[in-house]
Amino acid sequence: MKKLISYTLIALCATIAISFAASDNNKDAIISKEKAAWQAFKDKKQDDFKKLVSADLVAVYSNGILTLQKELDAMAKTEMQSFDLSDFNVVFPDPGTAIISYKAKVQSTSEGKDTSGSYNNGSVWRMIKGQWQAVFHSDMKEESATQPAE
Repeated sequence: MKKLISYTLIALCATIAISFAASDNNKDAIISKEKAAWQAFKDKKQDDFKKLVSADLVAVYSNGILTLQKELDAMAKTEMQSFDLSDFNVVFPDPGTAIISYKAKVQSTSEGKDTSGSYNNGSVWRMIKGQWQAVFHSDMKEESATQPAE
């Protein structure tokens, strides 16, 4: 009986350890995919970008709500010189859904207009047919701190 209880506890601890490790691996996978989507956008590699995002992508920005096709159209009009992503946080509300938030520092222009700055970003990834795909993305440009009037 004591052996059975010991084996059961060992199995339980191993299962818990594996589930924590799997969660960390999934976090790394989501961060990696998010970075790959940014790189594909910067490099204007539409086919690579489309492999990472759902055909039903919804993207919400200050200038509008975009579909995948509108996002691809924006890619063609954007010149991104550089980007730096940081401060990642990934949560899994269920095993097939990941929500990622992070900061981005971007040097870019869109249709000749400077769009450089620091942005707060969020994406939702879903496991679709065995692959993580982005289904939602949004960003918001950080406001510059203003000095109070004296």
